[in-house]
Amino acid sequence: MTAGPASVGVFALQGDVAEHVRVLTALGASVRPVRSAADLTGLDGLVIPGGESSVMDKLSRLLGVAPAIRQAIGEGLPVYGTCAGMIMLAESIANPIAGQQSFGGLNITVQRNAFGSQVESFETALEVPEVSGDPVHAVFIRAPAVLRAETDVQVLASVPASCLENPENPAGDIPVAVRQGRLLATSFHPEVTGDWSFHRYFLEHVIH
Repeated sequence: MTAGPASVGVFALQGDVAEHVRVLTALGASVRPVRSAADLTGLDGLVIPGGESSVMDKLSRLLGVAPAIRQAIGEGLPVYGTCAGMIMLAESIANPIAGQQSFGGLNITVQRNAFGSQVESFETALEVPEVSGDPVHAVFIRAPAVLRAETDVQVLASVPASCLENPENPAGDIPVAVRQGRLLATSFHPEVTGDWSFHRYFLEHVIH
C-alpha cells in the first residue's frame, strides 16, 4: 500500500517514454525515467513502454539494468507493460529474434507482431469492466498477441482471433490485456489515445 502520490518509473532506454510520462504526471504520479539499476530505488511502480522489444532487451543488458528489473519484478514491484512492454514481461516469446530475452514474471507466451505490419495497425473499442465502465479506446501497432496465459493470469480483455495476421483458430478470442498480481500488460498503446483508463487502474488498483 502506497500513501500519497505514487513514485513511478518509466523504462527510458527506448520507446514511448514521453507519452507515458505525460499521462502519469497528469494523473498525479511522481515520475522519473529509469535507465540504470539505481533509478529503481524507492519506486512504487514501473511502466515499460511500447517500442522495439528486441532493442529494449539489448540495451537493458548492455547497460546492466536488466538483472535489477528482473529482481524488482521478482520482489513484487508493480509493473505495467504496453505493447513491447508486454513482450518484456512475458515469460516466453514464441518468435524471438536470435538471442532475444525478456524480463519475465508474467506467465504468458506472446507472439511479436502478431496482428501484422505497421500498415495493418487498427483501432477498436474494448469492453474492460475491471478497468473502466466505458469502452476503452485501444490502438494496435505491430502489436503482440497472448498465445497462452497460465491459470494464474487474469484476462481483462480480448479481441477476435480473426484480427491476427495468421490465426490458427479464427473463431476464438485472443487476450490483449492481462493481469497477474502486480503485473499488468496490454497489447495496445493507451499512452497515445487520450484514454487514461489503464494508467489510472495501474495507479489506483495495482500499485495502491
